[in-house]
Amino acid sequence: MAMKMSNLFSKDLDARKEFFEKGREETLKIVQKYYELFLRDRVLYFPEEIYGPPLGRIFRVEVEDFPTFGETAYLEFDSRRTVFMSIDWQIDFAAQGGYIDTMGYDIEMIRKAIEPAKRALKAARIAGLKVVHTREGHERDLSDAPFNKILRSKIIGRGIGIGERPPGGKGMLLVKGEPNWDIIKELYPLPGEYVIDKPTKGAFHHTPILHILLNMRPPPTHIVLTGLTTDVCVHTIMREANDFGYWVLLLKDATMTTDYGNYLSAIKQIKMSGGIFGWVSDSERFIKGLKEAGLVPQEL
Repeated sequence: MAMKMSNLFSKDLDARKEFFEKGREETLKIVQKYYELFLRDRVLYFPEEIYGPPLGRIFRVEVEDFPTFGETAYLEFDSRRTVFMSIDWQIDFAAQGGYIDTMGYDIEMIRKAIEPAKRALKAARIAGLKVVHTREGHERDLSDAPFNKILRSKIIGRGIGIGERPPGGKGMLLVKGEPNWDIIKELYPLPGEYVIDKPTKGAFHHTPILHILLNMRPPPTHIVLTGLTTDVCVHTIMREANDFGYWVLLLKDATMTTDYGNYLSAIKQIKMSGGIFGWVSDSERFIKGLKEAGLVPQEL
């Protein structure tokens, strides 16, 4: 009896091994096909063998420094399976009297990214892309704010940190429900757009964003990012989305941080290893791709 059971177990292992080897071989076969297409056309085509046929219109966006610095290529998107994500465009990060201003950083440098982000968001809405906004903030009792985060903010804020109201400020810094916690009027969500509140730099933990993405009909495969700040929340969310298998594109002129050197480094990090966290383009090339696909009017 033991011998028979052993034989059955061995046959089961052989069957499972064959199943997994077949799956791996099929995956590598598809990868080889799209690799050869890329070498021929410099296009990262939408992989129908993985996602099925396009459900919307295919549009292409030129991406830079891919696969090595100084080179360009194109990334394809299915319009019905692309999410436009607007990250933390809050008064706390982009206006006077908010968190970043209180910390002593240059708000005007941050605000240079607003107009490109605004144009890109308008185009995404016209094209019918799904739009997701995020906001960083904490409960009024700060129960979801780590002690060291609050302490750091108080030190850099010269005595005023998270949960406190700066002189002349609109409300308590980074606290949910306060006027300064909300999104700036230039990029304010429209009815029906998703708004994800998060107590963290990232968004894929401690929020329902992954469930929301997976339950969209159809579920997205590609994400376009704008927002604040490049080296902190934007980079964290880009890395998280990349780890979950999303194709992620950052529009570099529609994002900024408090230190220009950090901004340049954050952009360069994305481009390393042939796009280790995703790809980089800008608002003009994004809009150009939508125009060429007939998703937005030429006069936009």
